[in-house]
Amino acid sequence: MYKIHTLVIAFCFFLQGASSQTPAKDSFLLTVGTQDSLYSQTLQESRNFYVQLPASYNPNTPEKFPVVYIIDGEVLLPTVHAVQSFYSGGFTPEMVLVGISNATHRTRDLTPTQMNEKYGMPFNEASGEAANFSAFLEKELIPYIEKKYPVTQNRTLIGHSYGGLFAVYTLLHHPQLFSNYIAIDPSLDWDNQKLLGEAKEKLTQNNYANTSLFISLSGQLHMQDPSITIDNVMQDSSDFTVFARSNIGFSNMVRQHTPNGLAFSWKFYPKDIHGTVAFPSIREGLLFNFEWYQMENTDKFNSPDTSKEVLESIINYRAQKLKTHFQYTVPPYPVDLLNALGYMSLDMEQPEKSKMFFEFAMQFYPNDANTYDSMADYYERTNDFENALKFVTKANTISPNDYYQDRIKSLKLKSKK
Repeated sequence: MYKIHTLVIAFCFFLQGASSQTPAKDSFLLTVGTQDSLYSQTLQESRNFYVQLPASYNPNTPEKFPVVYIIDGEVLLPTVHAVQSFYSGGFTPEMVLVGISNATHRTRDLTPTQMNEKYGMPFNEASGEAANFSAFLEKELIPYIEKKYPVTQNRTLIGHSYGGLFAVYTLLHHPQLFSNYIAIDPSLDWDNQKLLGEAKEKLTQNNYANTSLFISLSGQLHMQDPSITIDNVMQDSSDFTVFARSNIGFSNMVRQHTPNGLAFSWKFYPKDIHGTVAFPSIREGLLFNFEWYQMENTDKFNSPDTSKEVLESIINYRAQKLKTHFQYTVPPYPVDLLNALGYMSLDMEQPEKSKMFFEFAMQFYPNDANTYDSMADYYERTNDFENALKFVTKANTISPNDYYQDRIKSLKLKSKK
């Protein structure tokens, strides 16, 4: 039914497009996130959040997606969505985005300890309930999302400033909650670098296999002294640089504990300030966390000289790699790409390659009627009308329609000749 005939496959054409939902009003170019809410017994209040589904989401299929939880969702969800619009499908997987509202009680929920004084000044904001907010995520929000939305247990947490502090706190104290962490310019100076004091023991004890952390630091190293640079900031001892020194100190500590299995990346953004660093950090953080997801050996698929055995090993390797990282089976390539490669091989008179691609399509997408119809094309092209009839019949069983039924009649006549 849906066929692609081409001599050269450009893999980028098969990357998923913008992850957008239908705008509520035609006057809007784009809307991001549908509001939902949950009353929390843990927090004793109702908490809003915003959910953005992937562009390919189909409520009639059982497909589920990794999920990203975004602290300060009203602010950061549009940026995460914009990055996903450009990179999902080939560089990052398609994912459900959950933007959590922290418009109220932000400091209370995102900081790990209570403070009454900050840098010698009275500090009167409610604080120190990160453990409570973490319990809300683990026992209420995450189960709610997993019950209502098409998500898997592969989770990413993104936070900026106090949200970044909370991300690091969660990594240290509740490492099982998320697979990936992005801590953007995190406020690790909180309470005299309290988390740094805990980090060495936690990083040694915890197992971070298949877990990744990206941390960023903005260029505001000293608010009053431009002579302070990334090269000499650790030699300064003033309160003006403790924010940056805490970030660098924690990052150095993580590097010293690489045997724990944590994949780690740190980046300094000298031209960004605290308020702007979130944008580039989200992009590079997602690309780092899902670096293993990116397609490899695309040149081999585009070359007609690559043997069937080599192509088969590449596909199997990617399938196993994704399974290792996701902890569940994931199709290694989009179904349209496998189909297109099958037709390309047919057009180039390489039938065994064609059959292999169609077989992989059926293996990884067993409920996609078009994959069986494509295999029928392979058999019809090779004059095996009996098998062609068998696969079209299978396609029609999955998705009955006039096209398949007319084709069944035609193949029955051909198989009798």
